[in-house]
Amino acid sequence: MGTAFWLLISVLTVIPMLKLLPHFGINKYWALAAAIPLGALALIWWMSLKLQELERR
Repeated sequence: MGTAFWLLISVLTVIPMLKLLPHFGINKYWALAAAIPLGALALIWWMSLKLQELERR
């Protein structure tokens, strides 16, 4: 049961990341990093850094 729950949460996190990451200039395949623990948090942090760069321009 725990594995199925983890898999469901991973899929629900990876799919939106596949669509969001290219808008920030990040390769969409990095979305697979969201499947590992703290991977989604790292991707959100990376996206925020890219957003700050875009706002400076």
